[in-house]
Amino acid sequence: MVSAKWFLLALASWFSTTLFAQNPLLDAAKLPDHLETPAVAPGPQQLSPERRGDILMARKMYREAAETYKQGSLDSAIIENKIGIAYHQMLQTEIARKYYERAMKIDPTYAEATNNLGTIYYSKKSYRRAIKLYHRALKLAPDSASIYSNLGTAFFARKNYKLAAETYQKALSLDPDVFEHRSSWGVMLQERSVEERAKFHYYLAKTYAKAGMNERALLYIRKALEEGFTERKKLMEDPEFVSLRKLPEFQELMAMEPRVL
Repeated sequence: MVSAKWFLLALASWFSTTLFAQNPLLDAAKLPDHLETPAVAPGPQQLSPERRGDILMARKMYREAAETYKQGSLDSAIIENKIGIAYHQMLQTEIARKYYERAMKIDPTYAEATNNLGTIYYSKKSYRRAIKLYHRALKLAPDSASIYSNLGTAFFARKNYKLAAETYQKALSLDPDVFEHRSSWGVMLQERSVEERAKFHYYLAKTYAKAGMNERALLYIRKALEEGFTERKKLMEDPEFVSLRKLPEFQELMAMEPRVL
């Protein structure tokens, strides 16, 4: 009886071992956790040409970025616009203009390219044409603070200070930080170049003061004075600065003789 029982146990053990050897996955689910085969980690995801181009733009490697963007889809208004910005940053405005126009042709509703084309004409001092393009862009993106900012700067360049001030106020109402943005490689460019820097900063100070943003208003008053703004009488008479005149910081600015930069 003992021998027969031993024989049956041995046979069962051999059968189980042989079956598992032939079918190694049969009992895999029953293995202890520490013996389970680890899952294979997925390989690194390859970046698209657009994403690689964005990284190069952030590093200010504009020529490399343009060439990288060209490896992507050239029937994309976004890609064409980004190539235009890359050339724009290299001051190759004629090439940039062609890419903005291509983007507009691919997608006539793409406000960013229309705005950027406006900045090309602004840089050429063709302010009337720039204004026309900014208005066109605003029809496509009526809530864009950046476009309003550019439109105001174009009015300013034409010495239409009243319209410039009104347009800046609209831009600020849409984005309280619109005049503080410093990025130069996104999808929409903001024009920063003006000839009358002192007067420009004076109008920004008025815009901030009217919006109740006193700290920034004081900052731009200081900038205006340092850049040679001589019409201090306006600072003492303009209604936008009424609340500022009570502040010690404003009185200090009026009392000092800033060093003109």
